[in-house]
Amino acid sequence: MGIHDRHHIQVLEADAPDAPVLVYGHGFGCNHMMWRQVTPGFERTHRQVLFDYAGSGLSDPAHFDPARYTSLDGYARDLLEILDGLGLQGGVHFVGHSVSCSIGLLAAARRPELFADLVLVGPSPCFVNHPPDYHGGFERADLEGLLQLMDQNFLGWAQVLGSTVAGADDKGVVSRELSQSFCSTDPKAAKVFARATFFADNRADLPGVRTPSLILQHARDSLAPVAVGEYMHRNLRDSRLRVLDVTGHCAHMSHPALVIDAMRAFYGRA
Repeated sequence: MGIHDRHHIQVLEADAPDAPVLVYGHGFGCNHMMWRQVTPGFERTHRQVLFDYAGSGLSDPAHFDPARYTSLDGYARDLLEILDGLGLQGGVHFVGHSVSCSIGLLAAARRPELFADLVLVGPSPCFVNHPPDYHGGFERADLEGLLQLMDQNFLGWAQVLGSTVAGADDKGVVSRELSQSFCSTDPKAAKVFARATFFADNRADLPGVRTPSLILQHARDSLAPVAVGEYMHRNLRDSRLRVLDVTGHCAHMSHPALVIDAMRAFYGRA
């Protein structure tokens, strides 16, 4: 099976055949459809690529290898294979949400010639607190408890995490969509991806990234506090930090116009 089918790759062509390429990476437990309110903002100006990570969305379940995906490196390898499979040799504008930010950073550090820049929506290089110098938002025991809930009550876990990720969104629309997406994910794959996501520590990888980046931080985000965005800004060279007046962890779903405006401003930078 080819790379397109393995990751359910969707390509939205632009009006101009030589349009720059935007590649979107979704967050844990999500799928490429989470970007559907952002892509219309670039349909005339960019060729847009969406895909599902192994074990997520409509990706080929046979391709999911638990050994490969015990760390985010396996997902970063997938991203690079997708770009290679599409024949992209440079100039890629990557847009990642949550854990996809770390995946994109790992890929850009390994193959910097492929990437023009990175837009990081709600990034976190490490969700675990490491006092006194780093506040990631969670104690390790809290995250272990969340994963234990996955084993005991998968549907209950999906509802709890969906509400936590969405925050106080409008009438629960985002939390319901997230919970449904979490529920539809294969539990075995979800558990592997969850552990790789929530226990990753990619802080040491940040100084090795040379690609220009825009950090879109949510003002009120229980998963990635403002301190995390500030930490990334300090440790990512050639980065810009923009704090969005958003509650929750998914501005691209709850406030897509803010994300589109920030991206356009970043792409039009001097």
